[in-house]
Amino acid sequence: MVDDRLLLGIDIGTSSSKGALVTLDGRIVAQHSIAHTFDMPQPGWAEQDAEAVWWSDFCQISRALIQQADIAPAQIAGVACSAIAPTMLPLDKNFRPLRPAILYGIDTRASSEIAKLNAALGEDAIFARAGQSLSAQSVGPKALWYRQHEPTLFAKTRKIVSAASYLVFRLTDRFVLDNYVAPYFSPFFDVERLAWHKDWVERVCPLEWLAETAWSTEQAGLVTARAAQETGIPAGTPVAVGTADALAEAVAAGAVAIGDLMVMYGTTLFLIQTTPQFRPHRDLWASVHLQPGCAILAAGLSTAGALLRWFRDELAGEERLQARSRGENAFDLLVAGAAQTPPGAEGLLTLPYFSGERTPINDPHARGACFGLTLSHTRAHLYRSCLEGIAFGLRHNIETMGESGAQPGRLIVIGGGVQQRLWLQICSDATGLPQDVPAQTIGAAYGSAYIAGMAAGLFQDFTPLQKEWLRIERRIEPNRQNKAIYDELYPMYRSLYQDTKQHMRRLSQI
Repeated sequence: MVDDRLLLGIDIGTSSSKGALVTLDGRIVAQHSIAHTFDMPQPGWAEQDAEAVWWSDFCQISRALIQQADIAPAQIAGVACSAIAPTMLPLDKNFRPLRPAILYGIDTRASSEIAKLNAALGEDAIFARAGQSLSAQSVGPKALWYRQHEPTLFAKTRKIVSAASYLVFRLTDRFVLDNYVAPYFSPFFDVERLAWHKDWVERVCPLEWLAETAWSTEQAGLVTARAAQETGIPAGTPVAVGTADALAEAVAAGAVAIGDLMVMYGTTLFLIQTTPQFRPHRDLWASVHLQPGCAILAAGLSTAGALLRWFRDELAGEERLQARSRGENAFDLLVAGAAQTPPGAEGLLTLPYFSGERTPINDPHARGACFGLTLSHTRAHLYRSCLEGIAFGLRHNIETMGESGAQPGRLIVIGGGVQQRLWLQICSDATGLPQDVPAQTIGAAYGSAYIAGMAAGLFQDFTPLQKEWLRIERRIEPNRQNKAIYDELYPMYRSLYQDTKQHMRRLSQI
């Protein structure tokens, strides 16, 4: 008898939400996506509406998938959601959002609060206990910013949650945060004990405002009758604790063995390497994995696809008009021009720090730069240089991981950016490393579906994922001639930031 049970995975990303219904052997029977935006009300701020985006998208996608697949809802054996992380969403006494969520490291508003917490607690003490240095990625400074700048709302607050935790609450009426995301609530979380550090938490907010923590693959609860009415998912369906979109992407890519490095090409660029033990690094992010027994070392660029989208919207009006008249994609026209431009963009270097930068420089004051411009440069040169700048940022992070002893065994790439073959080729050329591209590209929603199966007790480990769910479609090999050119340019890229960072800081304050 054929097992017709299905697993539902839904992912809420920065620029879109995606969902998939997947059979127990990994076949996608339905998928659906919804594009959305995030708000930037001030320079350095990034926010998103939890109700109008997160929960609305979740409900729309779950209903669309059930209708598209034409299934009996009772076939859904488990649900898991992943979402952008870490985010800071305050809820009132009725557990409704008090304001839009403050997003992860692309929101750099809390730089002064980082300094205050470092001075009060000590940078070394924070790193020793939390396993991470404070950065724009940390929730603690953002909660302090909220307390100091929005005291009226702060007084009404009863919970502070991240995105996946909010979705799980809407599904199960239970607040729970996965152990992978919890360390990003630095300096609140003690990674050795996997528990909140009460004294440090209560310097900012009451301990009871934070969710209990658990492993991502544990069961958070069951879908409630109210959630069933809104989502179409039957009441009583098991719901996983879930995790961040990036870790769910790593599962979707099959990057779960020791030494596997997942690179997610999305609005931002995110890296997760599986390591045998917890390996803290001051310039990167260390955390635990989905389950006990291994850990991760993570890194991220603040802008990747966001920079390319900015370029298209602000500098490629001609390509957008042509694409519209021909029924084409403006990005395809930009890529075609960049492909005709030689590596190195004829002496042009771009620092991709258009929204500050996360790892490994961790500088919210960093700013973008296009260096070496001449009157002979064109839009094609500029676009290629943006791709190359992101590739150099990737190389910088991989080298930093290697210096810590976490040398990648293989790179597996995923996310919307894998559709841009030129971008992948430039990244392989700049790093000198091949990249494996999985056959399925829906990403985190697929990984979340597998996590749903683990939480429902259908999978005990990653064996079915690696044997049945995943297939590598192609490999991108580096071009050695191009690598030699990028080897010459890369030291200039690194020194350009060092030579200009004091000016960047002053410019950010004007």
